[in-house]
Amino acid sequence: MKTLKNILVVSRSTKDCLRAVETGISLSRSYDAKLFVMHVIHDPFNLDGWQLPTPNFYDEYEKMVADAKKDLERMVKAERDRGLQVTDWVKDGIPAEEIRDVVEQEQIDLIIMAAHPEGRLEHFLFGRTNDAIIRSLPASILLVKKTDH
Repeated sequence: MKTLKNILVVSRSTKDCLRAVETGISLSRSYDAKLFVMHVIHDPFNLDGWQLPTPNFYDEYEKMVADAKKDLERMVKAERDRGLQVTDWVKDGIPAEEIRDVVEQEQIDLIIMAAHPEGRLEHFLFGRTNDAIIRSLPASILLVKKTDH
C-alpha cells in the first residue's frame, strides 16, 4: 500500500458517520497524514426550486443534520487540541461533485465513508449519490461498517 498523505472523511449527517471519522483520525495518526473532514449537506427536499410537500421528513432531516454537526465539531476540535492537522468543511451541494472537487484540489489519497444499512429516510436522502461517488472519484475508497458494542 502506498503511503497516505491526504485522507478525506465524508460525513453525511448521520450518527453512523462518526465511526468513519474515528477511522480517519486513526489512519491519519498512523500514517502522519493530513485529515480532511467534509460534512456534505444536500437538501433533497428542494429540487430545482420545487419544494416537495414533506414536512415530517424535512423536520427529521434538519434534526439529523444538527445533531451530527455538533458531534462532528466536537470530535474535530478534540483532535486539533491533540495536535492533529485537521481541515473541515461544511459543503452544501451535490455530494459527488463537492467530494470530487475536494479530492482534486487537496490531492486526496483515500476517501473514508460510512457503510451501513440505510433506513428509508437515509436511502431517500443518499442512496443514489453513493453509487455516483464510488464510481466517479479518482481515489481509493474505504467503507467503514457500523459495529455494535
